Parts: sequence; C-alpha cells; structure tokens
Amino acid sequence: MTEEAGIRRMRAADLPAVIEIELQSFSMPWSEATFRGLLRRSDADLFVAEMAGELVGYTVFWAVLDQGELGNVSVAPEWRRRGIGHQLIDAVLARASDRGVREIYLEVRVSNEGAQLLYNRYGFRQVGRRRNYYLEPTEDALVMRLDLGPQDSPMMKES
Repeated sequence: MTEEAGIRRMRAADLPAVIEIELQSFSMPWSEATFRGLLRRSDADLFVAEMAGELVGYTVFWAVLDQGELGNVSVAPEWRRRGIGHQLIDAVLARASDRGVREIYLEVRVSNEGAQLLYNRYGFRQVGRRRNYYLEPTEDALVMRLDLGPQDSPMMKES
C-alpha cells in the first residue's frame, strides 16, 4: 500500500530526526556535521518525507554540471515498504531534471538487494564495482547509473 508522504526540503531543525533514521539505517552513519555541510551547499538538494507530522525519511542528492549523485536515501524502519522511498526518489529525479542533470550515479552495498531492486525499477543499471568500499562490515559497493535522456521522464519506470 502506497501512502502519500509530504516531501519538502530538509532544514537544520530536521537534523535530530534525520540522524535518528541514519543511525537506524546504516552501520557507518553520516555525522550531523556532514548533513549541516550539505545543507549549506548550493549544489546539494536534501529532502525529507513526513507522515502524520513525523519525519519518516530523507534523501541527499548533489550535482555538478550534468552529473548527479544520489548520496543517501533512507526511511525509518517502521515506515518502510509504504512507497516513501519511491516518493523521495521521485523528488530527486524531478530536481535533477530541473538542474539539467543527464546521468545520476549511486553506490549500494552488494548485499542490499531491496535497494538494488528499487533502483532497478527506476532504470538504474550497474556500471561498476568498488571493492571493499564499505566498512563495518567490509563489503563491495555496486556503482549504478541512471541515464536521463530527453525522452526519459523523471517518473518511475514500470518493472
């Protein structure tokens, strides 16, 4: 079942909730200082998802010229599998299109099959592998790319 989340730009006041989700989601979480630095960057777009007045997910994207990177997508464990991750990615793809981005890259753990499936549904394809990219536990990263051509819409592709 897909519920409609409110998607908006992240603010500094959101960071306690964002950090809580980060700690629940990743073995090597980003620091609050990292998020604060990203919030100050003009080339970065950070979005949050809210449900019933609660911050339940976030995403981080940045772009240089026509290349973008999806740095992070996370949804609080109790809110997963409700379409919120899709809504966050939709927001990133719309923003990437506005910025004139032609390709978006990301890294994902080889063991994170759920995230890989989500990214594949959007048209991301594996283009490389980074050996021992992640620590705690040590694991390779798959490098994935989405080509955003003029014919592509920033909407999810059917699987």
